[in-house]
Amino acid sequence: MRAFLVPEGDNAPRFADVPMPEPGPEELRIRVAACGLNFADLLMLNGTYQDTPPRPFVPGLEMAGVVEHPGPGVTGPAPGTRVAVVAGKGGLATHAVVPAARCVTVPDEMSMEQAAGFQIAYGTSHLALDRRAGLRPGETLLVTGAAGGVGLTAVEIGARMGARVIASARGAAKLKVARAAGALHLIDSDDPDLRGRLKALGGVDVVYDTVGGPAFLEALRATRPEGRLLTIGFAGGEVPQIPANLLLVKNLSVIGLYWGGYMTFRPDVLTDSLATLTEWFRQGSLHPHISHVLPFDRTPEGLDLLRSRKATGKVVIRIG
Repeated sequence: MRAFLVPEGDNAPRFADVPMPEPGPEELRIRVAACGLNFADLLMLNGTYQDTPPRPFVPGLEMAGVVEHPGPGVTGPAPGTRVAVVAGKGGLATHAVVPAARCVTVPDEMSMEQAAGFQIAYGTSHLALDRRAGLRPGETLLVTGAAGGVGLTAVEIGARMGARVIASARGAAKLKVARAAGALHLIDSDDPDLRGRLKALGGVDVVYDTVGGPAFLEALRATRPEGRLLTIGFAGGEVPQIPANLLLVKNLSVIGLYWGGYMTFRPDVLTDSLATLTEWFRQGSLHPHISHVLPFDRTPEGLDLLRSRKATGKVVIRIG
């Protein structure tokens, strides 16, 4: 099969022909149709992701495809079934062996490209806002990095849950995308006075932060008493150091969310969340935004779009 391979040693990723994998117990092989790219893929290529597999490996955390061959004793999903799966690796190849238990049937209404980029982005935002922060109708939600693959879903889900959404992103084009997803107020992330802009809007109840760095601290100081601040990622490259005295004085909560962690200790939470999100999609409440769908041989270009932050929403690689 053909794969985008991260080889042994310090060699750069490259396309290669590798042996066709055979599924073992509790696994199945799928013919990959599309792979959604994530910021975590970049970290994995650099060896800095918390779940980076040993080299050699094929990156691509999430994918959609068609079941081709089940492993010994696996009863479903049946061959020919369209599925999406977050396997942690392997999506950037024509075929992949994945855990059968993690496969989710793709509804007829959803394209393979949509399915390939749906689970991590929407799942992260739904768990963060609903389960972790307890976002309530009428509350004010700030989303940083609001035009990115995860941030844009937080705008959309926050609006779906009845919040007043403030979106922070760089430039008019990205802010326009955030407004289309449901943001009521827009702030350019280059604005030197984020705290002042937020206070002028009455402050914030929940912060959904994908960027880290100074923006998190500015948002912290504009958060209302009993506010909740969600740390989703640090795309800006700087992990903020939180002044605990502000948490005490304003009765604030800082809450972490690592979506993949639930696969280990509470997979039922992911299952229930994805069922809710799939139903919202069927109802027409969610509209996945994919800025780029690229063919397999342009995978490096897709990764560069994430690296340079030129994409909005998801970047998806069409494999077959």
